[in-house]
Amino acid sequence: MSQMYKRLEKALACIREKTDMIPKVALVLGSGLEGITDEMEVSAQIPYSGREGMPVSTAPGHTGAFVLGTLEGVPVAVMKGRVHYYEGYSTAETVMGVRLMKMMGAEALMLTNAAGGVNWGFEAGDLMLIRDQICMVPSPLIGENVDELGVRFPDMSEIYSKRFRETVKDAAAEAGVRLKEGVYIQLGGPNYESPSEIRMVRTMGADAVGMSTAAEAIAARHMGLETVGISCISNLACGMSNAPLTHEEVQETANRVSADFRRLVRTSVRMIGGLIG
Repeated sequence: MSQMYKRLEKALACIREKTDMIPKVALVLGSGLEGITDEMEVSAQIPYSGREGMPVSTAPGHTGAFVLGTLEGVPVAVMKGRVHYYEGYSTAETVMGVRLMKMMGAEALMLTNAAGGVNWGFEAGDLMLIRDQICMVPSPLIGENVDELGVRFPDMSEIYSKRFRETVKDAAAEAGVRLKEGVYIQLGGPNYESPSEIRMVRTMGADAVGMSTAAEAIAARHMGLETVGISCISNLACGMSNAPLTHEEVQETANRVSADFRRLVRTSVRMIGGLIG
């Protein structure tokens, strides 16, 4: 048994000491997007700290806790904040939370983030359905394969579930939320990108850029966890406006669109929960 799987089992045992709830949908909340937990009927909130083997969030705006309960009547496990590669963790460690929610029993995963808009057709406050991704940090699968979780060479031809993407589009229409679609690229951070780097990633086909999510989606696919992702375009990327980039701007934009975001997430969770039975 691999050391990583032993760490996951220890962390899961710590969680099971607090709750035996089995979630149907797992949800990861990005910067400024944690307010969705206010819409839940919460049965347990479990900080990452104190869970043996679990890395701890240090980024501003990331509480660092699992929240379990129901949302729109669907049993959910929510990561209220995530851990990032730039915090000094390996990418394998940054995906432990996603792996744990799968091990808790989750059948579907919704990833959210705040991202910089690379596409000239985007503006701050847009919501983007992730169609595909580019991962520019080390794969979380590097090293010994965790056979208990997935195969050595997993297919990545449909990282983001086509049927879930269609479901989120239907949810956006029902919720009255404008939804764009595009390709997300994960860079390492924590520094924001240079203008030349933004021109590079636009040439590569990216529509939005951030510091999370892609590695988590790879790990989810490795485990057979059906996944969908939504980015909140919190700002235009470097070189696309005259304003300097700040984390405060990211959080302010996320707060401004939080009502639309929460409505979209609630409706999507309800529809995905009904889809997977």
